[in-house]
Amino acid sequence: MSPIRRSADRASGAAARPARARRRAVGAALVAAALLGSAACGPDGGGKAAPPPDGQAAATSAAPGGGGVIGGLTLPTGLPSGLLDGLPKTWDDLKKWKFEDWDNWANQHVFNNPVVKDFWNPDKMGDSKPADPAPPTTPPAGDSGASDPEPPVVKASPVARPYTKQPSGKVFFSAEGGRGNCSATVIADPAHPGKSNLVWTAGHCVHQGKGGGFYKDLVFVPAYNNSGASSGGKKAPLDQLAPLGTWWADKVVPSPQWTAEGGGTGDSASQYDFAVMRVHNQNGGGKSLEETVGSAVPVWFDAPRETLSVAAWGYPLFKPFDGQELYMCDGGKPSRLSFDAKRPSMLTIGCDMTQGSSGGGWFARMPDGRTALVSNTSIGTQEHTSLSGPYLEGVAKQALDYISKK
Repeated sequence: MSPIRRSADRASGAAARPARARRRAVGAALVAAALLGSAACGPDGGGKAAPPPDGQAAATSAAPGGGGVIGGLTLPTGLPSGLLDGLPKTWDDLKKWKFEDWDNWANQHVFNNPVVKDFWNPDKMGDSKPADPAPPTTPPAGDSGASDPEPPVVKASPVARPYTKQPSGKVFFSAEGGRGNCSATVIADPAHPGKSNLVWTAGHCVHQGKGGGFYKDLVFVPAYNNSGASSGGKKAPLDQLAPLGTWWADKVVPSPQWTAEGGGTGDSASQYDFAVMRVHNQNGGGKSLEETVGSAVPVWFDAPRETLSVAAWGYPLFKPFDGQELYMCDGGKPSRLSFDAKRPSMLTIGCDMTQGSSGGGWFARMPDGRTALVSNTSIGTQEHTSLSGPYLEGVAKQALDYISKK
C-alpha cells in the first residue's frame, strides 16, 4: 500500500491536518501531510450507499515531550504526556464517563473564541496553501493484522450546485504562522431537534493535538461557494462565498485521545480523530444553523461495518482540486485500518480527494432510509488513492451527548 499522509488542510505555515495512515502490505512507509489551508462492529442492520444528503494535515514531526511542528507551526514542548489533565487512568475507563466527567475534562480544556466582527473575508479565506507532505515514518505498530489491503482508488465526483440545503461546508481557523481550513458537516442535535447548531469535523481541524491547544478564529461556513462565484480562480465577495453566513464556534469538544496524543502522522490517535462544535451566526438572528441550512444529518454510532456502504464529501484543495468545489467519493463498503488493535479500526475507502477534504462527512443510508454521518475524513495516502476516518462508537456518542446537553 502507498505511503500515508494526513488529510487535513493547513494554511501556509499553519497547522491542522489529518494524518492518515494505514497498514501497508509491503512495508511502505507512512507519511503524514498536514495542511493548514484556506485554501473513521456494531448492531446488525442495513447500510446502503447514501445519496447526496439533502438539505450533505499538514504533517507534524513529533518530538519528545509533546513538541513538534505542524505545517510550519511550532508546538509547545515539555508538556506532560499520557492520561493526565483530567483524563482517566486508561482509555477503557473513558467509555464509562458520565456527563460530569466530560464537563470536568472540558473545564480543563477551555475553548476561547471571541467573535472578531468581519475578521474573515475572501482574501483571508483564500490565501492559504497546503503544506508539503512530511517525511516517511515507521509503519503502524501493533495492529496485529487488524488492517485490510488498501481498496481500489475511486475518482471524486463534483457535487451539483446549488450547495444550499446540503449539510456540508468549510471550517476556517487561525494559528501561529497562518490560516487554515477543513471540511465539516451540520449534524442533528439530540437535545434540540430541528434547531441544531452543531457541526462535526476532524479533531485535527480544531486542536493541535499533543502538547498544543485549540485553533483560533474558528468558524463554519455552510454551502461555501454555493453559486461557483469563486470557481476558476475568480474573486468573489463574502456574501457569495458564505451565502448562509459565517458561524463562529463557541463550544468545541474534540476526543480526549486526540488532544492527548494527536500529531502529524497517522497513528493510534487518528482512530479517534473527531470533534463536535457548537456555533452561532456572527450576525445574530433567530434561526438556528439547521433552520438556516435546511438540513442536518443524524450521527449513526456503532454502524454495522459489514453492511455499510459510504460516500465521503469534502472540499479538496490540493491539485488537481482548488478548495472551491464540493466533491464526493462513492466508496462502497469500507475496509479496516488499525494502528492499535485495542481501539476501533478506522474505516477506509478508495478516493482521490486531497488535503482540504479533512473533516468532511462520510454518509451512509440507515435502515429507516435516512442519510446519516458515520465518520469523517482523517488521513489519506500520499498518492491520494484512499482516505480513512474514525469508526464512531461509544466515546464519540458521549462527546455528542455532552455538547448537546451542555
